[in-house]
Amino acid sequence: MHPFASYVLRTYYKSTGWNEDNLYANLTRSSNAILDFTVPRGLHFSISKSPNPLFKTTYSMNALPSLNGSVGYIFTSCDLDVKGSGDVRFKDMIDRFKVYDQPRRPEGKGEEWLAGERVDIRDYLLYGRLYLPTGRLDALYSTRLGPTLQAMMAAISDPRPGPPSTSNVMLSLQHDTDRTCTEYTWSADDSMYGIRFLYNFGKLGAPPEAVEESSSTTTDRRTKPKRIDEEEAMEGGLKGRISAGAEVYFSAKEKSAGVSTGIRFTTLPDATPPSFLPPNSSSTPFIRGPPSQPPTTITALFNPMMGHISGAYAARVSRDLSLCSRFDFNVYSYESEWTMGAEWWIRRRMQPDPEIDTVQDSDARPVEPPGHLDMLSEVQGVVKARASTTTDVSLMWEGRLRNLIVSLGIVSNLSSRAKPIKTIGLELSYFSSG
Repeated sequence: MHPFASYVLRTYYKSTGWNEDNLYANLTRSSNAILDFTVPRGLHFSISKSPNPLFKTTYSMNALPSLNGSVGYIFTSCDLDVKGSGDVRFKDMIDRFKVYDQPRRPEGKGEEWLAGERVDIRDYLLYGRLYLPTGRLDALYSTRLGPTLQAMMAAISDPRPGPPSTSNVMLSLQHDTDRTCTEYTWSADDSMYGIRFLYNFGKLGAPPEAVEESSSTTTDRRTKPKRIDEEEAMEGGLKGRISAGAEVYFSAKEKSAGVSTGIRFTTLPDATPPSFLPPNSSSTPFIRGPPSQPPTTITALFNPMMGHISGAYAARVSRDLSLCSRFDFNVYSYESEWTMGAEWWIRRRMQPDPEIDTVQDSDARPVEPPGHLDMLSEVQGVVKARASTTTDVSLMWEGRLRNLIVSLGIVSNLSSRAKPIKTIGLELSYFSSG
């Protein structure tokens, strides 16, 4: 599950209109959600509180295998609608397979005037966490410099002596214009400079007004019968959009450099409504059946200096089941790995309410109006499984028990008779809003 601080950060991005999915670093996020999930280790507790829309606190404790904990504080310049663990949309707390929205140009904050003077300020987020008993301190500062510019500074201070030192400061400047997204980074520890670039081909997202008009037009067309000569021709193959990018970095201290490149294909239309439209918006058309093609994401990465090649294929094969496979190969050592994974959502039937004309399911997608109410359901949890040729098998269940969000997982090495279970863990998270 997402830590509370990560959930607040994503809520902050959504509130300020920043699209973190348009970064080259998140090119493989859909497949990573299925194949690279983190199984909790030992016993972990976390409690968080939102006293007001601007300030948040979070506390965590690891009881096993060793006793340690942390205290964190978050402050934002804008009000955030942070839900409690019993009310938050469950899928917002889980890394999951998803076909993301078409890239759209970020919108800047509107000007605010008071008595003839401009009083608006730049949006920002401050985060700090102190780990006990080690005394390590993590800090993050994120601010918007303009409609398409965002700056971030991350710092780690570890007082423990001896190499290797984990203290470091990183600066990042992100420039998103929807068609392209560029990120410049600098790390103080090894004097590393880096540039990441992503380019989106094809048609991009329209402004909100155009989307609303298009949605209403589409809805009107669905209510009118089509003539035979108006029917679209059926064509084979997947239809989608392509994004390609690259990364270049150089370390002045280590006198080393690196480069990587990647490409991603995602199907159209998007499997989720645009992020700037609320799920219950009247401009969002009803989804009266499965998509015309299975939501699919195909990615390929290549690092020419290390000789590493990786290709992944992920698709939602049914309403509640997504599958993914990934093949990694090194052209220099001929080492390879094949990884397979699955994500299965567990639902509970909801009692239909005949007085409600439009009902939302927990996936924030419009469902059928009355007449199909017997098909309504609520997400109760998700089961993730991963297996690879390295003989490690991972299994994890995440769900909600009353007001708690729970993660329970196990990692097993099937080739070892002496120690077949490598890791087993349980994580409990509770947070409230107000």
